[in-house]
Amino acid sequence: MPAAGTRAGGGAAPAAASRRDGGVGATAAPQADGSGAAPAAETAAGPRPGGGTAHAAASAAASHPGRGVGAPAPATAARQADGSGAPPAPETATAAPQADGSGAPPASETAAGPRPGGATAHTPASAAASQSDRGTSATVLHPAIGPGPDAAPEGSREPAGAATLTPTGPSRRLFVSRVVAGAAAAAAVGTVGYGTYGVLRGPKVKRVTVPLTKLPRAAHGYRIAVVSDVHLGPVLGRGFAQKVVDTINSTQPDLIAVVGDLVDGSVKDLGPAAAPLAQLRARHGSYFVTGNHEYFSGAEQWVEEVRRLGIDPLENARREMPHFDLAGVNDVAGEEEGQGPDFAKALGDRDTSRACVLLAHQPVQIHDAVEHGVDLQLSGHTHGGQLWPGNLIASGANPTLAGLDRYGDTQLYVSRGAGAWGPPTRVGAPSDITVIELASKQA
Repeated sequence: MPAAGTRAGGGAAPAAASRRDGGVGATAAPQADGSGAAPAAETAAGPRPGGGTAHAAASAAASHPGRGVGAPAPATAARQADGSGAPPAPETATAAPQADGSGAPPASETAAGPRPGGATAHTPASAAASQSDRGTSATVLHPAIGPGPDAAPEGSREPAGAATLTPTGPSRRLFVSRVVAGAAAAAAVGTVGYGTYGVLRGPKVKRVTVPLTKLPRAAHGYRIAVVSDVHLGPVLGRGFAQKVVDTINSTQPDLIAVVGDLVDGSVKDLGPAAAPLAQLRARHGSYFVTGNHEYFSGAEQWVEEVRRLGIDPLENARREMPHFDLAGVNDVAGEEEGQGPDFAKALGDRDTSRACVLLAHQPVQIHDAVEHGVDLQLSGHTHGGQLWPGNLIASGANPTLAGLDRYGDTQLYVSRGAGAWGPPTRVGAPSDITVIELASKQA
């Protein structure tokens, strides 16, 4: 095989060679442009669609020991694998002249598949010829050929032709979280709405039976209507007071006990709202003790106002009922005004063989009641917690949050109250008016 194919213009394509024994490489024939420098390397890469040849970058240096200086290098330096066992030597060749008639093949081309229109995509490379024993080298760079249509833009890490997926909507997790949040908000609004409705419609009646050891048989079934924490004010006004009065009267009690926190405001502002209390009816009358909110609203004026409305205020005082003693003490908040609770004054000289029922606004007063031999204390103040986190606070500050409890020989009943303080809403602690039915163990 000849070292180089014949050019279209009659010239021959040179091949670079170097001697391993000290010779200096020479070109076999001058180029078509008159220069004597041959391209360093060419690699046949198959015919182009238009008849040209695509070449890849390589080194076209062939070493032939024993040849003289300037001798043309054969296309193949050793025998092919025909049984001789000798491996083939590097060979370079140009398959055909270029389509432009120049006859000078590019130094390096790499076939990358056909371009649109029949062209072939190439990437630039460098061709180098070196003399192994002289240490000199020559490099010919092929002009850069632009990237194909599928090439990735510069600086992009995505491979050419890679598709980018964009989300078409919220993810499943986001959707679920929004649904849960919406459901929680709806539940909260519904709960608060129902709790507000429960307050505004008025308290329901709750009935509790309390046995007393000292109560005579004649008093068995005696009914005391207990109402606390009405909290008359700008929201819960006269209409609400009328509902409370009507509910109490419907139970036909023997006695009515109003155990504090009746109002949240002065007599001047809330006197008309409290006016329906004059309609309370019970066989043995209605009684009142102060709560902490009365001392925020003018306790002395309210004591006089409830008296005017026909309710008997028990200010550290006692009344002897037909079958038991009824006593009442001021709220502990009155201590700052010198009007605090006085158990000795209310209970000191009584007949201890008789059963005693004590009205005291706050459950914490139970310990003094135990010391004075009280059989039953009726209280309010806690609202039963009213709503979270009030239930946690009230539970930590009071010995009993709501309902009936026992401390030694003394029983304590705590009402959840008829109204509400702050927001007119109750959650998990519905308002009530409790009818305590006394039971005699002798019956």
